[in-house]
Amino acid sequence: MISTTTRRDFLKTAATLAAACTVTPRVFAPSDLYAFQAPSDRLRMGCIGVGSMGRGDLHGFRKLCEIVAICDVDSAYGINQTLKSMKDQKPDTYKEYQRILERTDIDVVSIVTPDHWHVKIAIEALQAGKHVFCQKPLTLTLEENILIRKACQKYGKVFQVGTQQRSQRNQFAKAVLMVRAGILGDIKNIVCNIGESPTSGEIPVADVPSSLDWDLWLGPAPYVDYRAERYDLGKGISALGKTRCHYEFRWWYEYSGGKFTDWGAHHIDCALWALNLQKKGTGPISFNGVNAEHPVEFKDGYPVVNNRYNTSNKFDILCTFENGLTMHVVSNSPDGNGILFEGTKGKIHVNRGRIKGKPVEELPADAFKEEDYTALYNGKKWEGHKDNFIRCIREGGTPVSDVESHVQAMHCCHLAAIAARLNKEIKWDPVAEKIVGDDLAASFFARENRKGFEKPKLD
Repeated sequence: MISTTTRRDFLKTAATLAAACTVTPRVFAPSDLYAFQAPSDRLRMGCIGVGSMGRGDLHGFRKLCEIVAICDVDSAYGINQTLKSMKDQKPDTYKEYQRILERTDIDVVSIVTPDHWHVKIAIEALQAGKHVFCQKPLTLTLEENILIRKACQKYGKVFQVGTQQRSQRNQFAKAVLMVRAGILGDIKNIVCNIGESPTSGEIPVADVPSSLDWDLWLGPAPYVDYRAERYDLGKGISALGKTRCHYEFRWWYEYSGGKFTDWGAHHIDCALWALNLQKKGTGPISFNGVNAEHPVEFKDGYPVVNNRYNTSNKFDILCTFENGLTMHVVSNSPDGNGILFEGTKGKIHVNRGRIKGKPVEELPADAFKEEDYTALYNGKKWEGHKDNFIRCIREGGTPVSDVESHVQAMHCCHLAAIAARLNKEIKWDPVAEKIVGDDLAASFFARENRKGFEKPKLD
């Protein structure tokens, strides 16, 4: 068996030689490349967070990597269900993610935890020498945007964000190419329909399930009671309803940003991708949240009760760019979920199911060549989102959903959420990366982690 050190040296040397070679080498699709590899030559992955989305990502990576370890703070919801779904493979299991990071035989990690854990784990993974695939939204705050970008620059590992819409060739990639080619003329307005956040009634305090480490699930967030609804179905059977945990964390500002960071991380990202505004110093300069509603009362940007979902459920956030371009981030629109691009020569609407509009109908079948799509993929062949990540580890290069571009989208997502929480317009300096002229709004730039769960230091 090839040792871990030898295998890593091989991967590093192969990537260096590929970058230096002046003759284009033959490139195998990952499914072909890995079909004849010995297990000892495959990248070895540890999966941190294996709930519903994490389990799905794990199975997406199984054809590309050797899954050697999994981690989750809930043995029933995460570990046991994942082991059952894997059948023929039994990876090592842990509750603490640090056990995965300290293993020198693991090359790459996937991180699919609640959002408030993402950046802490991701930076520690980079410091441990791992390549990282992290689900969106990557960050919880504006400060974390800057921290994770700095960490990626410092440690130089391959990092792919799970915004898989960038890998939808016939919908979002085509829309991006149409906008960039000027087919719609000058873009004047964009509407990102990201849907309404769900609401809830009062969710009662409940006993923590024996399988769940609630304190560890909360981690960097303030300690609060566990809350969950239980429904009696009769014959000794009960069903779990709304909670303050697992998937429902998205509807609590303490752990996420509601729809602003859930679907906003997709649609706002693709809108900025189309505009080619993916570098530091670009983006809107104001965010107006006067048309945002919340399911609970807010005071100075914080909910006055903590017993029900609190993220904004109805909103129309007006984001204005320096050149006058406007982008509405809305919970409802006539076209439904997706992105509407309105230009001087026409308009199109795109979502995960289709792309429509007169410019699409009039587009020649050969309007875009393979090299156009390759350019969007940062010079890599067009393939699946996870395949692109693994290829970049093997060959070197930047994945299609890199941290730098994702940070620009997350700036917009977080600023939209702050404007909504305060029901006001806030100003943003995209060059200095700070909120200007409003001390209350600026106080939302960062959050202090709970003692014992501090963010890693990069200096």
